[in-house]
Amino acid sequence: MKKDIEIPVVKDVSIAMVYEWDDEFSGQNWNAYIINNKTMAIDMVLIVSKGYDEDRKTTTMRHSLGTITAKSYAKIELVQDDVLQLNNAFYVTFFANDKLFEKNYIFEKNSISENNVTFIPILEKEAVLVE
Repeated sequence: MKKDIEIPVVKDVSIAMVYEWDDEFSGQNWNAYIINNKTMAIDMVLIVSKGYDEDRKTTTMRHSLGTITAKSYAKIELVQDDVLQLNNAFYVTFFANDKLFEKNYIFEKNSISENNVTFIPILEKEAVLVE
């Protein structure tokens, strides 16, 4: 029965966009991070990301990050400047407490900018955050 299906709510997991120096590309770039603010690890973390608007869409990217320990974070991907003009969606699934969790995080188009950053203590950096 549908009433017997429990759909767990994702809490204390967020996505952040950090504008930081990238040695590989020798410049400032936006990088996406997943933040696990839980007091326990999250396992089998899978992330599907894409950019889109009414007329355009990017290639769908898939990332397998494995386990992210409690109160930590992991880098997901570099986000190119031309993709910032699109909605950026990160569909996250993971296991915790032997349950499957899933949530879709969306950065609205043009919301990723230095004007919208706040300090994120766990990263010790300024970032645009979606919870």
